[in-house]
Amino acid sequence: MAKHKWKFKAHFRTGAYGWKGTALASKRMREAVSEIKKAARADSALAGEGAIELMCRLYPACEHIDGSSGSLGTALNRTIAALVPIVAKADWDMNTRGKLLEDLYEAVCNDGWSILSEVEDHWGEICVYPGLANLWADRLVPFLRDVWSSESRGYVTGDGACMSCLLYTHRYDELEELIALDRVKLWSNAKFWAAALVQQGKVDEAVAYAESIRDLHEGRYDNHSIDEFCEETLLEAGRAEEAYTRYGLRILGQGTYVSVYRHLVRKYPHRDARQILLDLMGKSGEKGKWFAAAKDAGFLDVALACARSGGAEPSTLLRATRDFAEKDPHFAVDVGIESIKALLSGMSYELPTGLDVAVHYEAVMAVACQHGMQEQAKAELARAACSPFGDRLLREALMRKLLQDSPPATLRRENSDERPV
Repeated sequence: MAKHKWKFKAHFRTGAYGWKGTALASKRMREAVSEIKKAARADSALAGEGAIELMCRLYPACEHIDGSSGSLGTALNRTIAALVPIVAKADWDMNTRGKLLEDLYEAVCNDGWSILSEVEDHWGEICVYPGLANLWADRLVPFLRDVWSSESRGYVTGDGACMSCLLYTHRYDELEELIALDRVKLWSNAKFWAAALVQQGKVDEAVAYAESIRDLHEGRYDNHSIDEFCEETLLEAGRAEEAYTRYGLRILGQGTYVSVYRHLVRKYPHRDARQILLDLMGKSGEKGKWFAAAKDAGFLDVALACARSGGAEPSTLLRATRDFAEKDPHFAVDVGIESIKALLSGMSYELPTGLDVAVHYEAVMAVACQHGMQEQAKAELARAACSPFGDRLLREALMRKLLQDSPPATLRRENSDERPV
């Protein structure tokens, strides 16, 4: 039978990508994963071989790329996350799987960026056969024990694979002994003992152990990973209320405000979505930042309150004015007015100009005039223009727009001593 020809091989040669190769490499990774997944529909064994082939080629192909932006790391992590299950599901006998894992382990040892650390963490699962996992554990335990017992504990390749195999084969005593030897107690290793406690039904002990690792390092490392473990452990134990109260709202900072809100709503489908949003707003202390999340969720009263609290990006508010011009013109006008106030207050990411004020003004008045709200809108904007707060030049720009549309007598300034613009 002819050997399968993988298209992705041509794109993942040693040194294939240069310093600015992030975008192209990320694209090629997506294409390669798609190619392998397509093969998996017909032949899981072939797809598994392709997955291992790609993983072995990732570091040699990408090692010269500038990864400082984090985009490359994200692409690599997504690729590995997609490939690990394919390897685990491949239809191989124990001998074939053992030979292919030897090739993969060689790539792990030569991986200068720890790209394949996630693969190590699932080594027991990709062994599939408990007998094979036991062989790997027997091979790695003595080496790991010697390194962690030495006076100068150094970095060792294969620690994750070793502990994953011990966990997979339920060799809890040996796993506990190894973890006890690790004087550094990083969560990347400690998580295996926490998982072992969960497997033994000791949920409270597992959560307490994870928290003890956080306390040991005074919360400097792995906070999100520990929170995620504790939350998932409590959820799987049917303790959703405790999971939400203790850990759910700690997700703040792990993405955009919209994505954080949607993530929690998906994770806790039985909780009131509106209350989740209010809880997040209260926890973060930055009410205005939740405008887009509230708007997209349909809670327009909450969204308007967010806009009025300050902190929302004016361009986001302007976009809402245009989007809701027909669906809810009152909301559109109110939000548009808040966008102008935000400009005057300097809330924009970029330094606003008089032209920005004019653009926002025209958008607001277009909706207001169409729905008979122009006088109320002008009165509110006049108060903003006459206020002593905010950028003077921007307030003058707003006043000029108002004067173009209204008789001066209707726009008397609150401070009679101040000259009209």
